[in-house]
Amino acid sequence: MGKRFLESTLQAELDQGNKLFIPYVMAGDGGIESLISTLKKLEDSGATAIELGIPFSDPVADGPTIQEAGKRALGKGTTLQQVFDLLMKSRAEIGIPLIFMTYMNPVYKYGIERFFAACKKAGVDGVIIPDLPLEHYELVSEPSREQEIAVIQLATLTSPLERIKELASATEGFLYAVTINGITGTREGFAGNISTHLKKLKNNSTVPVLAGFGISTPDHVRKMSENCDGVVVGSRIIDLIQQNAFDEITELISASKAGTLQS
Repeated sequence: MGKRFLESTLQAELDQGNKLFIPYVMAGDGGIESLISTLKKLEDSGATAIELGIPFSDPVADGPTIQEAGKRALGKGTTLQQVFDLLMKSRAEIGIPLIFMTYMNPVYKYGIERFFAACKKAGVDGVIIPDLPLEHYELVSEPSREQEIAVIQLATLTSPLERIKELASATEGFLYAVTINGITGTREGFAGNISTHLKKLKNNSTVPVLAGFGISTPDHVRKMSENCDGVVVGSRIIDLIQQNAFDEITELISASKAGTLQS
């Protein structure tokens, strides 16, 4: 488990000629007791790894769908400690990497060193903290390195080349390419310069580049994957889980597999 497990899993999938697909699920949405079952279903659907959101009252990067999922989870009393406790008990049932998506406030409140130690015990392989700028990366760099937990950086459409190089140099596991200027949520289309942006990130990164924010259809998955190593899909996955439409989730994930990318 940990950073090496995340990196080797991503590379093994790419070596098979597939693109990477990381679905997002909000911990505690539907009740904490259903989380392991949901993670298993996503793994069975073909997910490469899973991004697990920690509910937070002020999720600045999240659009309406994920905000509502967070509210539902908080309404059921979901806490970071509950998520850790559940994973410490049941993580072995999941065979793919898990990545926490959280904010700096819950990490700071929990205790930064304590948080990363708990991540290791719970089998969390990486973390994404969108409101932690690179300038303050030193807040988490030492404890994350000690516990061998990947800290994944995000690069936006407005990031200049010098900034992209800094982010690509610092990121671990993969580089998260934000594909829209704004919050998460499904979109009809994307800016015309998105392929250029993704190619620029690929050219400057030694780890896989995954596109996220706004991706919601099999065609989006294929189009984005033409210029990078795969995708992260959040809001659409949340909606489909709400509808218990795992067949549609499987269809989305299948669009990232070899043989479907050019169709």
